[in-house]
Amino acid sequence: MLEGKVLVAQGGGPTAVINESLVGAVIESRKFASVQRVYGAHHGIRGIIDEEFLDLTQETAHNLELVASTPCSALGSTRDKPDAAYCREIFNVLQAHEISTFFYIGGNDSSDTLRIVAEEARQRDYDLRCIHIPKTIDNDLMVTDHTPGYPSAARFVACAFAGINLDNLALPGVYVGVVMGRHAGFMTAAAALGRKYYDDGPHLIYLPERPFAMENFISQVKETYERLGRCVVAISEGIQDASGQPIAQALSKNVEKDAHGNVQLSGSGALADLLTAAIKESTDISRVRGDTFGYLQRSFLGVVSDIDSREAREVGEKAVQYANWGEEDGSVTIHRTGFYSVEYRLTPLQEIAGKTKVMEDAFISSTGNDVTDEFIMYLRPLLGSGMPDAYHLRPNRVPKILNK
Repeated sequence: MLEGKVLVAQGGGPTAVINESLVGAVIESRKFASVQRVYGAHHGIRGIIDEEFLDLTQETAHNLELVASTPCSALGSTRDKPDAAYCREIFNVLQAHEISTFFYIGGNDSSDTLRIVAEEARQRDYDLRCIHIPKTIDNDLMVTDHTPGYPSAARFVACAFAGINLDNLALPGVYVGVVMGRHAGFMTAAAALGRKYYDDGPHLIYLPERPFAMENFISQVKETYERLGRCVVAISEGIQDASGQPIAQALSKNVEKDAHGNVQLSGSGALADLLTAAIKESTDISRVRGDTFGYLQRSFLGVVSDIDSREAREVGEKAVQYANWGEEDGSVTIHRTGFYSVEYRLTPLQEIAGKTKVMEDAFISSTGNDVTDEFIMYLRPLLGSGMPDAYHLRPNRVPKILNK
């Protein structure tokens, strides 16, 4: 039964709808007379360690709803990746504040943190319910059909590439757009949803699920350019060679690494610069441009899928209901039913924690540089209503007189 004090925290990268999950959990928790207080940890688990709590019981419902529709993490986030000792510190704080239920909104690492904290509570015979509320634009959590945050970010990527395609059509050349995705290509693959006509870009899509070879890349760009007079490329920041080495690391002399020792991929334009330079050096194409989306798609205001918004709210609400009805820790997972409807389940943390889902083979074309219709059908309903379309003038050409 849900009772006593409840704590909610947000971890990892923000999304456009993460606050819907936060508000869903807070408002649903406040409905129970047995709940004394609902706290929010400022800056995730780091805020728990530092005892930086906000009393969300005192927040008005009206302001909570305004926050719900605002992108990014209202409570602040953290990139701390705790070990067992760190999780013991988290537990000590939870115990000191008499927290009975801990909701953590986040991705793979967040679910793993919950798993360790839950195990610590059991070892110390402390009654603590730990429920993971899923969130990540990478869409790389196991078991669940998709993760809240991904549909809105995918909608941004699809719309952005639709605009890029129009720009490239007006001023032909080669364009390379680097999109987030270290191990899973779901974000980059979403660029395909911006296509309407047979010759629309992106014409080439490169994902981390398939080995990347520079000579093949150059050859395919050149062939597309010669065939269409232009070429739009969507490419994942996490592309890697056959040995598993990130291309960004292989091509760059100065490689930054994050706190976990991973090659820094996001927030850098290095890969786009390196790829466009390689195209210029290996072809006679003069107009070659590159961009890095970086953090743009995570919390872009005004490009939100209504499906994503609704489901993000519901996973927050369902987390509270599972905490009240059951005695198990777990992660709320989304399961597709029918052409598009979903149901929610509570999945054991061990099936989610620290694991990464990648795009299945059925979603990737046999050529390895595009997606399949099956992926299009998977993603299309998630983008929500009102997806814009771009139209072309029909080629009713007037016969030439002087330049026959």
